[in-house]
Amino acid sequence: MWEKEEREIAERNGKDNVKQVALGSDHGGFEAKELLRSYLEGVGYRVVDVGTTSKDSVDYPDYALKVARRVADGSCDRGIMIDGAGIGSCMVCNKVRGIRAALCYDEKTIRNSREHNNANVLTLGGPLHNPEDLCAMARLWLETRFEGGRHWARINKMMAVERSRFEPTTGKEA
Repeated sequence: MWEKEEREIAERNGKDNVKQVALGSDHGGFEAKELLRSYLEGVGYRVVDVGTTSKDSVDYPDYALKVARRVADGSCDRGIMIDGAGIGSCMVCNKVRGIRAALCYDEKTIRNSREHNNANVLTLGGPLHNPEDLCAMARLWLETRFEGGRHWARINKMMAVERSRFEPTTGKEA
């Protein structure tokens, strides 16, 4: 049964093999999260909503961490976190080992974050975008594949920084 369901989801949601998405927000991104959750479920993704559950004031780091951990532990393929501007949540997510979060704001940054940087968490400023753009950006990000190739060396360097084992191979001393 799962195999058939996963094949149907892959057919419905397009280019990349993303099945399960962690989705979170603070109070500033709550309305956008609710809209996006409904949209993503409608186009065939399994959404794990980690909160928040209302417009009552909360701290974005609590929810950004929940999204990032779901991706880092493998229980979700990708994550999307929405707050007022997307900046703070991006910073928090990038503190979690294995996370490559990207704050995106248009089609070009969406594509670059996936094709070149293999981002696994997308952060957005919910109030900064209209509903149609939010849905289009999320879908494009989820469907865009990492190009690999020449970008692998850069991703490996990025992850070596995380492991504190990176020394630049070129460039002038500071």
